[in-house]
Amino acid sequence: MEERRGIRTPNSANYGAMGQPFEPNYLMPPDSERAPLLPGLSYYPDEAMTSAAMNPAMAPAMISEGAPLSNPAVVTDGPTAPPSDWATIPGYEGMGSDGDKFLPPPQPGPIPDTVPTPANTSWIIPSISEDDARNALMKYANNKCCYGSSPAEEMDFHELRPFNTYRYRLETLTESRTCKWVTVPHTATGQPVDSLFCGIPPQPWDIPIQIPVMFKDEEMKMPVPHTSSLKSCPQCLGICRTVCRECHGTGRVRCWVCNGTGRQFNDRCHRCTGQGTASCTTCNSSRYERCAGCSGRGQILNYIELTVTWKNNIYEFVAEHNSEFPTELFKKVSGEKIYMDEQMLLSPLVNFPAQSINQASQNALQQHHAQFSSTSRMIRQRHSIEWLPLTKVEYMWRRNRYDYFVYGKENEVYTDNYPQKCCCVIM
Repeated sequence: MEERRGIRTPNSANYGAMGQPFEPNYLMPPDSERAPLLPGLSYYPDEAMTSAAMNPAMAPAMISEGAPLSNPAVVTDGPTAPPSDWATIPGYEGMGSDGDKFLPPPQPGPIPDTVPTPANTSWIIPSISEDDARNALMKYANNKCCYGSSPAEEMDFHELRPFNTYRYRLETLTESRTCKWVTVPHTATGQPVDSLFCGIPPQPWDIPIQIPVMFKDEEMKMPVPHTSSLKSCPQCLGICRTVCRECHGTGRVRCWVCNGTGRQFNDRCHRCTGQGTASCTTCNSSRYERCAGCSGRGQILNYIELTVTWKNNIYEFVAEHNSEFPTELFKKVSGEKIYMDEQMLLSPLVNFPAQSINQASQNALQQHHAQFSSTSRMIRQRHSIEWLPLTKVEYMWRRNRYDYFVYGKENEVYTDNYPQKCCCVIM
């Protein structure tokens, strides 16, 4: 099949020129209608197998334990690498097909100066009521197997001690871009190829791409304009088919019942009738299969693929609550949002009543800027403060003192000393 080639620029550089066809690892036979010869063979395997079929005694010898009946070395899985000529495209130097090339983002801006946080009267936090505390313990007991509800029904409150705290959350939406060479079968026969003839390939960060959703992880892949090239498939040299990898072009494979011996339990194998071989089901004994590199089309398309990744990076901090409550449990509940701000680049908080929140805001913004500004483009930032309800309830039941924590807007309960864990024993 005739190879399509690119053009050279006036300075005779190889910019955009199509490379030479890849050297195959097998020789083409004189008869173009026949399959390529296997390495080390001076005959066509089907001819030898025909002789073996005529003389079954030859089959076990041809399919000995040393015979290469696995996938042949002459066929590679998948398409090959792109032409080396394209490595000279400005902005895409040093890029191969074995991994993504990282693309540094445009120079980021500095972190904005600090500004006062607007006053907010909702920072005054109410305490949980006794009814809410009792209902929370009732729900907790009902959701546990064999927990009795008597303590929640009969308890006498001793003290409700609030340990309300805050959670600071910073979200930074970043965009990163990587690219690599991609080779795919050319299935759009007759359609024009977006090659160098159509224009100069744009730089990666100059390609306009709409952000799909704010503060949500997304990924998009697209070809870089004007980087495509078309050529004959190097695996089949454009003939659309290759030697069958299962039977090596013989049309027959070792019988799996007798393992190629032709005998089973001192008798002739019933499946292969003593030949030791059976028809290849992969190629239906045709000796050829559709080329995997070009999907039987004869041509492959090379182009640079740009991958754009949007990631919402999250930083969370929970202020100290000075209690024995496990802080990690706050990850499972929500709080009451009392402050939120969203900008392209945020400034740290400075006048929130809890100084640890102000410090967390400053640390988070500095950390995200240092971590992402050199590897990604920072699209937008959003931070918020949540009030996290946390109350320690101390109560009396049957002359003994117990306690539990009620936390989150969902009024979840945490306790390690519930008094009635088996309602069928404790009366």
